Amino acid sequence: MFRTPDQDNLHKIIVLNTKGGCGKTTLATNVASFYALRGPPPTLLDYDPHGFSLRWLDKRPASRPAIHGIAAYELPDQAQGRAHLNMQPDTRTVISDLPANIDLNDLYVHIHAADSILIPVLPSEIDIFSASRFIAELLLDVGLDRRNRRIAIVANRVRKNTRSCQVLMRFLTSLKIPMIAMLRDSQNYVQATAQGIGIFEMPVYKVRKDIGPMNAIVNWLDQWHMRRLDTAIAPGFEHLPGAEVLTPVQQKDPVYRG
Repeated sequence: MFRTPDQDNLHKIIVLNTKGGCGKTTLATNVASFYALRGPPPTLLDYDPHGFSLRWLDKRPASRPAIHGIAAYELPDQAQGRAHLNMQPDTRTVISDLPANIDLNDLYVHIHAADSILIPVLPSEIDIFSASRFIAELLLDVGLDRRNRRIAIVANRVRKNTRSCQVLMRFLTSLKIPMIAMLRDSQNYVQATAQGIGIFEMPVYKVRKDIGPMNAIVNWLDQWHMRRLDTAIAPGFEHLPGAEVLTPVQQKDPVYRG
């Protein structure tokens, strides 16, 4: 039975980047996996016609904590932006995996309905160039305001101490948008995807180096109520570069400390 959930207590997360192959589905499924483990069951909305998120969900063992899945790409165009309004009543978190070739008008609807926006970026010159144009589009054409702190960058498939990593860090520093985690270029994500599970559900000894960055992402996501409150109280708040609070993982990492 589907119904409209309490929107004030429904955390709406979107994962997007108009550049394909940047790890949107990997990020969306790992976030869904975490919230499934913590409960109640989250809902994963797959807007990509390729259905990668739902393929992952199809592989998910019945013994693992439940995740509701909706093939949002099958909905009529006029209903896709409102898919979060009708879902399982026990859902408190909804994660939307958006396609790379999303229309600007559709993007506007998703952006302004979201509480948290995650943008994965790869450390290559092509991806950095594409991300810079995409973020400029979000700010100028879609009207996303950085001051409400709903948007964060996740650096994906990073190999530290490489030139590409240094280029990515310089780019991210210039954005005035917080970079909340750096995900390693690790086969653990590939293996988790193949099994329909997330990093948090793999043996700790195998994913010890990957748990910290994923925890940093979840810590930021869990602040969504506070971000909404801050925006309501002080809508003119300017989020200055360097003003973001570093998580313990970031504080220990010299890359984050500059």
